[in-house]
Amino acid sequence: MRTHRIAGAALAAALLAGTALTPSAFAAPPAAAATAQAAVPFTSATAVRAADGGHTLSWASPAASVTVTAVTAPDATTGVALGTAPGTGSLTVPAGTLPEAGRWYFRLVPDGGTPLVVADRSLGLESARNFRDIGGYRTTDGRWVRPGLVYRSNKLNKLTDGEQQRLVSQRLTLDIDLRNIQERLDAPDRLPAGVTYQVADVVSLSHGIRFHDSALMTLAEALAAGLFSGSSDLGQSIGYPFMVNFVGADYAFRDLVTAVANNSSGSTVFHCSAGKDRTGWGTAVLLTLLGVPRATVEADFLASNQYTGDPKAVELSWLRAAFDEVDHIYGDFDTYVRDGLKLDAATVQKLRDKMLTA
Repeated sequence: MRTHRIAGAALAAALLAGTALTPSAFAAPPAAAATAQAAVPFTSATAVRAADGGHTLSWASPAASVTVTAVTAPDATTGVALGTAPGTGSLTVPAGTLPEAGRWYFRLVPDGGTPLVVADRSLGLESARNFRDIGGYRTTDGRWVRPGLVYRSNKLNKLTDGEQQRLVSQRLTLDIDLRNIQERLDAPDRLPAGVTYQVADVVSLSHGIRFHDSALMTLAEALAAGLFSGSSDLGQSIGYPFMVNFVGADYAFRDLVTAVANNSSGSTVFHCSAGKDRTGWGTAVLLTLLGVPRATVEADFLASNQYTGDPKAVELSWLRAAFDEVDHIYGDFDTYVRDGLKLDAATVQKLRDKMLTA
């Protein structure tokens, strides 16, 4: 079902309320780009797992050579030596080279500078095909988002015993559910023992029916924008701006960011039903906070079309409508973070310290 559930809640709420709250300016502290680039000399790096279980690795760096080791945890330093290649190069790991493991990571060690760890984003969960790592992206200041710490997904109600064990192998300790109460009742998460479950309902009315800007105006503008862009689903075109305008959504996305920043005992997964809309905006918020370029954020968003197997699962105009609503209400993303999500600088810095390479 392609109807975005937040759209229905937002439409109903739009008929009941007007505006509230006023934003002000906020600027995040700049990162030390030169230091980061010196520490991690890679300008690109990817790992792609083939259907037969083999991997293709590629990277670019100013190093003279890069030594590659396969490891089963992102923080491991020893594993299966795979060889050495030029500083800008590639390496193919044929199927059968590595034994079965919950997930293989690849440690790229340049002849000068800090190693970089990459992995295929997907964990290959058949019952949760949109379950994937949000790490492995390069930021605008030359740092990298660490893999193996935070995952995004669709609903987790059909995880098999084997899939649950794979999550255990990835040290999953926290599951954040962005779905509404009916979705949670209809398809409760099936989780490994020891995983903490937290609700961050994007359409919850527990904080009232309030908006930052005129709900009726947002509705009208979203409809017009959706028609102009040729959106295949006007419900989605409406839902995305309301994830920014609806005050209840602020609490959910603030709780998401805060929980990710504070989870020090293992990895985190957050999800909605399809893992593409509420989860898509939540991922965009996290990656933007970490300094990932907008073009990369958009590419990650569109990847749901690949992982879900539905080429029309998401449209770029929907995500852009949410960012446009941020600019309309707050003027810029940093002000949205402070005055909309009400995240303090300490929490944002904690997130960056945890998620970014030194």
